[in-house]
This record gives sequence, structure tokens and C-alpha cells, in this order.
Amino acid sequence: MFNPSRDEVRRFFRDLLAKKRDGSILTPLEAIAGDWIELHPEYFPALAPVVEGEPDPYEPREGAPNPFLHLSMHLSIAEQLAIDQPPGIKGAVDRLTRSLGSMHDAHHEVMECLGEMLWTAQRNRMPPDGEAYVRCVEGRARSTIRH
Repeated sequence: MFNPSRDEVRRFFRDLLAKKRDGSILTPLEAIAGDWIELHPEYFPALAPVVEGEPDPYEPREGAPNPFLHLSMHLSIAEQLAIDQPPGIKGAVDRLTRSLGSMHDAHHEVMECLGEMLWTAQRNRMPPDGEAYVRCVEGRARSTIRH
């Protein structure tokens, strides 16, 4: 199982933005993550390269989104959809995307469900409940259907 450290995650996204800017060839995973980075130009300052030997300049601010967590969640959701894991997540997200008219907006709704599932699992010291996660996404799809 891939379990990168905080610094490895930050380095991945920072290096990826630099690679995109200089036109380097990307791995398939980098290409997917790079597409999500492009949709979040507000994060570009946090993704600036770190000067060797200096501390990481990014520090989370109270109430502000963490760009590294946010982009990691986009990437996690994209991977879940590619393999329909947990089962049913792809169909639920497809319905949510249609009801919202935007994959990006759908991902943001899914992030709320994903965060809730992980928080609940941690709080209860139980494995994540994939079925509850899919139900949450389906509920958001039903509640956003445009008439």
C-alpha cells in the first residue's frame, strides 16, 4: 500500500507542477494529478519550489483549505473511479456529476463524503465503511438533481 509522508506528498505535487511547466513527460498518475492542479491555480503559490536547505514555506492557516490534502483527495477519488472501488462509487459519482453538470464540482461534494467516512472510521477505530461512503455520494446526487 502506498503511504507517503507529508513531505513526499508535498514534493510530488511541487515537482509535478514544475514538470508541467517545463513540458516534461509525465507518468499516467502525474497526468491525472496535473489535470487537477490545473483546475486549482489558486494553489500555485503553495506549490512553488522549496529552496534547498530552507524550511517548507507552506503552513496551513486556520480555516483555509490545505492544497496538498485537497489535491490528494482529487487524486484518490479519480483512482477510486478508475477501478470502481468501493463498488458503486463510479455510478454514484457519475450521477452526481450529471446532476451538478461538472466533474470538478462533483469531486468537491465527494470529498465531503470521503472526509466524513475517514473521520468516522478513525473516531470509531474501525475500517472505512465504503458502503456508507457510496450512500453519502448517492444522497448528494439525489439532493442536487436539477428540475
